Amino acid sequence: MKQVPILVLDFGSQYTQLIARKLRESGVYCEVVPYRESIADIKARRPQGIILSGGPASVYAENAYKPNEGIWSLDIPIMGICYGMQLITQRYGGEVVSADHHEYGKAKLTITDSKIFDGMSSDETVWMSHGDRAEKIPDSFEVIGTSENSPFAAIANVEQKIYAFQFHPEVHHSVEGTKLLKNFAKHICGCDSTWNMGGFAKEKIEAIKAQVGDKKVLCGVSGGVDSSVVAAMLNEALDKEQLICVFVDQGLLRKDEAVDVQNMFKLLDIPLITIDAKEEFMQVLEGVSDPELKRKAIGEKFIEVFDKEAKRHTDVAFLAQGTLYTDVIESVSVKGPSKTIKSHHNVGGLPDWMTFELVEPLREIFKDEVRKLGLELGLPKEMIGRHPFPGPGLAIRTMGAVTQEGLRLIRESDAIMQEELRATGYYDKVWQAFTVLLNVQSVGVMGDNRTYDNTVCIRMVESVDGMTATFAHVPHDVLEGMSRRIINEIDGINRVVYDISSKPPATIEWE
Repeated sequence: MKQVPILVLDFGSQYTQLIARKLRESGVYCEVVPYRESIADIKARRPQGIILSGGPASVYAENAYKPNEGIWSLDIPIMGICYGMQLITQRYGGEVVSADHHEYGKAKLTITDSKIFDGMSSDETVWMSHGDRAEKIPDSFEVIGTSENSPFAAIANVEQKIYAFQFHPEVHHSVEGTKLLKNFAKHICGCDSTWNMGGFAKEKIEAIKAQVGDKKVLCGVSGGVDSSVVAAMLNEALDKEQLICVFVDQGLLRKDEAVDVQNMFKLLDIPLITIDAKEEFMQVLEGVSDPELKRKAIGEKFIEVFDKEAKRHTDVAFLAQGTLYTDVIESVSVKGPSKTIKSHHNVGGLPDWMTFELVEPLREIFKDEVRKLGLELGLPKEMIGRHPFPGPGLAIRTMGAVTQEGLRLIRESDAIMQEELRATGYYDKVWQAFTVLLNVQSVGVMGDNRTYDNTVCIRMVESVDGMTATFAHVPHDVLEGMSRRIINEIDGINRVVYDISSKPPATIEWE
């Protein structure tokens, strides 16, 4: 087992993997493991430091999540975040209570002169998200940071190199959070900045070679960033005859996307098999309105189509997917006790009747890291810069049951919105933009006649990693241009609205 400089023990926070991403950005490799990881497996990784993540539970609750007791005797630095801080407080004799009121959102952190705050100002903006708090800190600890509502926002036992923070330095809203994590890794743990995306690419390509051997891989591609990067990695790792790239046109794509995908793979010089499965997918979606059932129906049909294609070839033992960590963490508790948000079509393993294994080289990284990886592999910038598009496609951007008429409306409205976004220079200024067809009709007036037609919602967000997002503050004249064209050019739509909710509490996609 290779050495892992920083090991993160996951107690169920939705943000846990962001800790690893921030450290990797700083050049320090780190991995996330379940909070219950055995001390033998922890020692085998030879960590220079351990971080205890946040989590939804309470340390004083019955059956509270606790790490292996052996971590406290490893004689290496430990950092606790939120729940991790409360664990440290309790473990060393302090007191944790339920706060009078929960604290969520931005707060001002006043810090003292400590090595872990090196290069940071005395007043920092941080992100709080907690219900419990430290009422009394251990005698061996000192306060190194306070906020208006948290007198013990940051505490430390400098001699034993144990640091604990009530706030979340890993989220984007903690302005200098990355610097804090970097200081812990470098100044406190003595880690070097040796990890980079180029090294990750080489490591994963070698891992693909070792996993696949002389067998064949069926790679499902959509034309999006994730599957294109996976295809490029496989193309780099394997011989031409080992890679079978399959594009399924399931009828849920954006306007002209099928042609664009085929042209893109010609540019990459990667052979592509295109399967027209529009009718099959519409059949399994007929009358299905529940979002989870739609996702699962699409995922199952994808697997069936791929399995059918695989049987046309010999020695196909693997299916490659562009699964990202955002897919994983929202779908299942893979690393620890994190809450399930929604199912993703490419997460959760394969059905028992399938005969091949999964190849998922992107499973532990985020969208922004995938883009960096794509550039490292030499993919065109215009491909890498494409906005994220969900695996279930337009089916989850059409509220309620999916119909051909609904797909026409969402496809045409999205195309107009994208055209206006590019024309005004805002395509590269937002992280993701799309339209949603609401299952709502309203009264309108067009040409002095009464209409009772459909409503389209425009959704645009700014984000770094997809784990948190804020709605994009796009000028009103840009939105007005989109609305005017959508209503004037598409028969069946008489109202356009703009989504001004952020993630959390909303998710980026509506379903």
